[in-house]
Amino acid sequence: MSGEPDPKRSGINIFSALGVKKPGEECPLLPLRDLALFPHTIVPVYITYKSGIAAVEEALKRDLRLFASPLKIQGDVICPSQGDTYETGTLVRIVQHLRLPDGTYRVVLHGEYRGRIISLKKSGDHSLVRLKALGPGPRGAERRAGESEALTLERAALVRSVQKAFFQYAEFSKKVSTEVLSMADRTENPERLCNIIGNALAVKTEKKAALLDGDDPGRRLEILLEILELENEILGIQKNISGKVKSRMDKHQREYILHEQIREINRELGKDGREDEFAELENSIKEKDPGEEVLNKAGKELTRLRKLQPFSPEAGVIRAYLEWIADLPWKEGAEGGEYQGSLAEAEKILEEDHYGMEKAKERILEFIAVRELLAGTAPVSVKGPILCFVGPPGTGKTSLGKSVARALERRFVRVSLGGVRDEAEIRGHRKTYVGALPGKILQSMRKAGTTNPVFLLDEIDKLSGDFRGDPASALLEVLDPEQNNTFADHYLEVPYDLSRVLFIATANSIHTIPFPLLDRMEVIEIPGYGEQEKLAIAKRFLIPKELAENGLKDAQISFRDDALISIIRHWTMESGVRGLEREIARCARRIARRAVENGYGRSGEKSIASYKKNIKKEDLEKLLGRRKYKRDLVFKEERIGVSYGLAWTETGGAILPVETKSYSGGGELTITGNLGDVMKESARIALSYLRSEQERFRFTFKDIGKTDFHIHVPEGAIPKDGPSAGITLAVSLLSTLCGRAPKPGTAMTGELTLTGRILPIGGLKEKILAAIRNGMERVLLPADNQEDWNDLDKDLKSSIEAEFVETAPDVFKALFGGLIYGNRPKRAGKTTGTKTGKKRTPA
Repeated sequence: MSGEPDPKRSGINIFSALGVKKPGEECPLLPLRDLALFPHTIVPVYITYKSGIAAVEEALKRDLRLFASPLKIQGDVICPSQGDTYETGTLVRIVQHLRLPDGTYRVVLHGEYRGRIISLKKSGDHSLVRLKALGPGPRGAERRAGESEALTLERAALVRSVQKAFFQYAEFSKKVSTEVLSMADRTENPERLCNIIGNALAVKTEKKAALLDGDDPGRRLEILLEILELENEILGIQKNISGKVKSRMDKHQREYILHEQIREINRELGKDGREDEFAELENSIKEKDPGEEVLNKAGKELTRLRKLQPFSPEAGVIRAYLEWIADLPWKEGAEGGEYQGSLAEAEKILEEDHYGMEKAKERILEFIAVRELLAGTAPVSVKGPILCFVGPPGTGKTSLGKSVARALERRFVRVSLGGVRDEAEIRGHRKTYVGALPGKILQSMRKAGTTNPVFLLDEIDKLSGDFRGDPASALLEVLDPEQNNTFADHYLEVPYDLSRVLFIATANSIHTIPFPLLDRMEVIEIPGYGEQEKLAIAKRFLIPKELAENGLKDAQISFRDDALISIIRHWTMESGVRGLEREIARCARRIARRAVENGYGRSGEKSIASYKKNIKKEDLEKLLGRRKYKRDLVFKEERIGVSYGLAWTETGGAILPVETKSYSGGGELTITGNLGDVMKESARIALSYLRSEQERFRFTFKDIGKTDFHIHVPEGAIPKDGPSAGITLAVSLLSTLCGRAPKPGTAMTGELTLTGRILPIGGLKEKILAAIRNGMERVLLPADNQEDWNDLDKDLKSSIEAEFVETAPDVFKALFGGLIYGNRPKRAGKTTGTKTGKKRTPA
């Protein structure tokens, strides 16, 4: 090798000159799993087991040398003992090393010379061995062919036999690179030839370990020749078997050719079945009249399909693609024509199916009215609106979509978007992928069979994105009236017109909907129901439905109003009616069981039509068990430091009790109850406002700066956040500071500023319903929400007293009177509180 020192140079030790470990020195033992290394080779190895890692680290401390020997057993061996590895192996040098984050190593090892273990000594997690060199010895001391002695004729014949067998092995296996073949062809040195071929062979470890052993190169060549001949025989048998399998495949190919010849004969006779299939597919597409661009695309794909073999995978992909084009609705047909009914009929259907929901119904009737006015003009170009019904669960958003389809005499399709994470669920996959399909939009359009269905996108606020894309972004084109006339699905690859579709989305909250998507939709709020609304819904819809589903349709079953009101108040706590429906269903099942036990029904002697039952308030605990909701968080008596706020949640309104305690300390404020950052800021604002106005109030503390306050909002497992509890927190703090309890039965809501202003809030109806459910007699609302109050139903406004306030002193006066002020209270402004509504009798 160029640049190597002359091993015969006098006075120089060849081992120290070349940096090679002397055969008698100790070196770490590297046990290898299912691997054997040979001299004159460079191999990358991953070291993932404990003993190997310890050996590498020891070598890095020494001279980068290791003795690599294959393990005789499977798995990791901690600190190998004598007999765990083969006695022979290869001394290797670490050329490169990389420590990975998990503590393992990736090392590049260069084999130097073969050796046998003389002695083994354990050292921690690894072992140290002393070696005896095998063969010519370390690099630099090896005798080169043609430099010291000529190969004997027998040795030369053995070398050529090995080379010939190796070339045959390479031809069979197809796994040996041309570089290795070239090196084996040029090498006449038996030692180097054994190492090159041994490293390239894909044989078991024990055979390679046998090839590493021995001092005689001739014996190693014989072992190598035996291995090669055996492998060549096995590979030859495999090739023979593969040939037989291929001949069978050729037989199937011949059958295919014969079938093609028969088909050609049929074509000459005018009986071409395959062409009839293509013609039928082409006619199906033309009948749908999809437009020139789609026809051109389909024509190209059909031409490709004609040239392909029927059983080829690509032919199946193209055929499925063309069938999708033929199945999709492209132009309005007889089943999806214009609306023929009247506005009055549509209004009647909407009223029959749903109670309330005035805004949603008005919007649908407006859409129908516009269609009716444009029915006589040509062309009718009314774009389908994008409506988004937002409200708590159980308020009838999904069922309203079905009613809209019924009122418009259109097909109805529904797609649930809850938990959809993959953009391809909306836009589809490229047809080149295995099992590719269009997205949910086009799948639903094919199911509808018309270009103008009512398309419900359910739970659009539950969309989420990950590494597979953002489905909400894919919906931007679908829900944009200016773009969805050229909707592009990845599978279809041609524009599809969605402008005639009436899209309706449902959501529990608009806060989780991305703003660009929300901006494309017309939001219609579906608020929760009051007690009277729930009572009407139960009598008109829920009771007849549940009696029919539980076999009591013909029975004479009735619910008294006081029983239904009691179920609403004490067995449900919700804005919708889903829980109410469940409780009515429970009653119906209990009644059905008792009727059967008393001899009614098909197996009994009495007809179910003669069964009578009038359910009263007193019967509920026997039917439903004990009451579920007792309103334990609301105190009817006066409590110092306790005030009641109103909160909005995705499931409706909720009462928000706030408790405050004070004790001597250093002026710290402790806030507990799983509160968010905004609500914690509201508590600090409330305390800062009261400190700034302390001269006006009659505090029981001499120095607020030396008083600690602890504010707690019960039900700490439920997260709470938002600014609308600001005035509630201030009232609770003021009650504690003055030692006066606020008037009981009063709830409040409003954001408090540092200057004492009360800012407006959202979700007024849900909060009012929460106050009514929890037995509140009066609510304090921001003055800017008075118009929202006027929009509420009369039964809600008559069920509770409302007072509107503009500043914090207005609230304090309404709850404490003048008892909390000092001798000369300083008013920040004129009190502007006004009262409206009637006083409600506590539940």
